[in-house]
Amino acid sequence: MCEAETALARGDLDSATAAAEAGLRLAQQTGHRRPVPIGNLVMAVSATRQLDPNVGLVYANRLRDNALFGHSVLMPGQCAWAVAQALEARDGTASIASLLVDLVHDKAMTQELLVSQPAAAAWLVRAAQKLGDETIAARIVSLAGELGARNRTFRTIQASAAHAKGLHEKNAAVLDRASALHLDRWARASALEDASAVRFTRRSEHDQAAELLKRAADGYRTVGARRDVLRVASKLRELEVNGGRIPLKSGRFRRAGSQLTDTEYAVADLVSQGLTNGRVARQLFISPHTVAFHLKKIFRKLDVSSRVELASTWTRLPEEHTTAPAPVAGYAGA
Repeated sequence: MCEAETALARGDLDSATAAAEAGLRLAQQTGHRRPVPIGNLVMAVSATRQLDPNVGLVYANRLRDNALFGHSVLMPGQCAWAVAQALEARDGTASIASLLVDLVHDKAMTQELLVSQPAAAAWLVRAAQKLGDETIAARIVSLAGELGARNRTFRTIQASAAHAKGLHEKNAAVLDRASALHLDRWARASALEDASAVRFTRRSEHDQAAELLKRAADGYRTVGARRDVLRVASKLRELEVNGGRIPLKSGRFRRAGSQLTDTEYAVADLVSQGLTNGRVARQLFISPHTVAFHLKKIFRKLDVSSRVELASTWTRLPEEHTTAPAPVAGYAGA
């Protein structure tokens, strides 16, 4: 489980998932409960970022049960954050409004979360901004700043404070500093994406904004954060950069069916999990009309005629190892 936590802290989702799965199997075999919540936390966060919202919620619910029955060695802040990420990914930011208020209301719990999960500060600020809650956003920035002031030699805490502050103040220079400080590759990509958004508001910096966005996409792709890759691809389409085409890293395994494009594969995978067109659209950052269009092509390519038949066929397709695609066009890599 230590290996899983370390891999997640680096932003290496595939390694984190593999280690957590192995740890959970071993814990089940030996009857040792203490490390189980850590494995559930890693699986919940990793699955959410890898575009498996239902799986993410399964592990988030297990994590909540661990806390309820007193089996959790984790502090409640980490548990609440894992649940919030999974719910937000599946149902949208509005679904976590009350959970966000409860989490931030407890200073000790929030500070515990910010220390243990450096990517959490910016995520919470971003969620608060989407909800239009300036009070919560400012509180997170203040708490992250306090931690940074007391721990000046801890790079991850400095990165967390800078990221939250830069996002809140819409300060691209501070966000650049945060991206340079982050050791977590997912958090680094997130800071690059946030810096791009700030620079895009200035017409003279549009080219730089596009370059930062491509770097963010490459960072997300490298760690297997498929949901984030798709969001950035949507933004690149808006900017008309590379047509918004970014190769997806599907994880350690991908179901056979190479006739499907990356987007078709993602649509088929989510539909087979029971998601509606609207929810699939929200996950992939495309319109429901586009989901329906892809679904017609999927039905034809897989020779199925309904969503039920697709789900049945999908579970029977063998899994195959995947290889990492080429970097995002126009960016050589960090």
